[in-house]
Amino acid sequence: MHVAPVGGTAVQDHVALAEIELCGELIIAASAADEDRLSLESIDEVLKVAEERAHERGAREA
Repeated sequence: MHVAPVGGTAVQDHVALAEIELCGELIIAASAADEDRLSLESIDEVLKVAEERAHERGAREA
């Protein structure tokens, strides 16, 4: 059995950390919402989908 060494050798998974942050944002938005469920538009707003798409369009056009 191989066990990871203890100490300063931890590797951070930046994708996993970003996903955790987005999940936290969704949880906060859901807990603050008046309705039972977040609408798709609300989810897109929390996840900043429109901003990311605009950024991607700008990068392709440059």
